[in-house]
Amino acid sequence: MALHLDVKRSKNVLVARLDGELDHHTAAHVRKVIEEELNHEWVTHLVLNLEKLEFMDSSGLGVILGRYKRVTQMGGKMTICSVQPPIQRIMEMSGLFKILQMFQDESSAVSACGVAS
Repeated sequence: MALHLDVKRSKNVLVARLDGELDHHTAAHVRKVIEEELNHEWVTHLVLNLEKLEFMDSSGLGVILGRYKRVTQMGGKMTICSVQPPIQRIMEMSGLFKILQMFQDESSAVSACGVAS
């Protein structure tokens, strides 16, 4: 299965919705698209909506951690939302929740960035 990535802007927040599988086959594409969007001056924060993400491997964890580092270096905040149980277990085991906040829905994740959705 492939991955579909949809990005949208909500004020100074980039919202990236992932649908499919984030693995070594799709990680480079996701990294490239999000990095291109983060290069825009208006972007301060990043929200990853993982509602439709069905699979993720260590390459996916690397993409998330790399974007977290980039956003925090820019002085922004990164959150994730709508994480499915199998993906949530992988993130818990990796320790990602020690640095990233998880929210039930996209509007809560955007609001946590200090922006009313």
